[in-house]
Amino acid sequence: MNKIELELDQYDRIVSALYDASLDSRRWAEALEMFRVLFQANYVTLILRSPDESNLGMMIAVGVEGGDKVTYLPYGHSMTPFVNQSVDKVFTVEDLMTEAEWRRMPYYLHWCAPVDVFHVMGADIATPDSGKLRFRITRAETAPKFSALDRARCEALLPHLRRALHIHNLLDRSESLGTLYSQAIGRLSVGTIVLDDSGKVLEQNLIAREILSANDGLKLVGGRLEASYPSDNRELQQLIRGAFARHSGDPLAVASAMSVSRPSGLVSLGVVVEPVPSQEWAEGKGQPAAVVYIRDAAGKSLASTAAAKQLFNLTPAETALAMELANGLSLEEAAEALNIRRNTARAHLRSIFSKTGVRRQTELVRIMLNSVAALSRNN
Repeated sequence: MNKIELELDQYDRIVSALYDASLDSRRWAEALEMFRVLFQANYVTLILRSPDESNLGMMIAVGVEGGDKVTYLPYGHSMTPFVNQSVDKVFTVEDLMTEAEWRRMPYYLHWCAPVDVFHVMGADIATPDSGKLRFRITRAETAPKFSALDRARCEALLPHLRRALHIHNLLDRSESLGTLYSQAIGRLSVGTIVLDDSGKVLEQNLIAREILSANDGLKLVGGRLEASYPSDNRELQQLIRGAFARHSGDPLAVASAMSVSRPSGLVSLGVVVEPVPSQEWAEGKGQPAAVVYIRDAAGKSLASTAAAKQLFNLTPAETALAMELANGLSLEEAAEALNIRRNTARAHLRSIFSKTGVRRQTELVRIMLNSVAALSRNN
C-alpha cells in the first residue's frame, strides 16, 4: 500500500469517526484520538463554550491522563492570543507572532509551558445557531513545528468536523426538547406508549409503566397492548388498526378515543390512539407507527407543591390541603390525611378560597388541576 492509499484510508476512518461522534457523544474520544495520532500531537482540544461573566467555559480534550480517553474540563481563559481568528481558517502560532513574542506571552508562561504545549495549530469553527467552537492541536517544544502538509490535512478535515458538530448540536437540541416534552406529559399524569406497525410496544413512559403494572384495565401480552375485557379489547385493537391506516396515508376516519373499564371498579381509563407521522426515509419494521395516550382519572395529581404555593400565595399548610383536595379527597378525608382538626381544615379552606377567588371546592379542584402547577417540577 503506497503512501497516498494509506492517507486516504486514514482520512476515511477519521471522517467516519467524526460522523459516528455526531450521533453519539461517547464517540468523540475515538475521533479526537485519531486527530492526535494523525498530527502526532500531545493534546487535541475542542473548546465548546467560551467563558463569560456568568459561568466558566467548557472543553473536551484527548491527551490528558494517558491520552486514550476524552476528558471534559472547565475552560476559564477569556484572554488568549488566539481570540478573534478568522472563522473556519486554519492558523498556527507562527501566523500570529514570532517565537520570541510567544515565549514572552503570559498565557504561554502560565498555562501552556507547564503542560508542555508549545506548537499550536487550530481553527475557530462556526456552526449555525451555536456560535463558534475552538479546535486546537498542540505539540511539545521538542516536537517539530506544524508543516504545510499538517495544515493541508487539517483544512481537508475541517469541513467534516464542522458538519459533525452541527449535526451533534441539532440532535442534542432535539433530544433535550423531546425529554422536556416527555417530562411535561408525565407531570400531567398522562401515560404514553409508542407502538410499531406490528403493534409491539417500543417505548413507554413511567406513568404508562405504572398503569400497565397494575394490570387493571390495560396490560401487555406478548409485548402488545391489550384491554382486560374482550369487548374493550376489540375496540382498542380497532383504534390501533385505524391509527396504523392513517400512519400509512389512508385518510379513513375512525374513532381515536375510548374508555377502558377496570376490573377493580375504579373509574375507567381514558385512552386516545394517534398515528405517528410517516417518515418516508424510515421504511421498514420496528418504526414508530402509533402512540397511545392514557389518562387515569383516579391517579394522584403530580402538580408541584412549590409552584402551587407561588401561584396562589398559599401558606405551606394551605398548599398541602389544596393538593389533597386536588387529589380527590373530601375535606374530612384531607384533614385526616394531614392529621389536622376539621375546624383547622375549614379555616385553611376559607383562606384558600379568599386567595384563589373561588367559592366552591369543585372550583378549587378545577383551577388546581388546570393551572401551570402541573407543568412545574414536583418538589
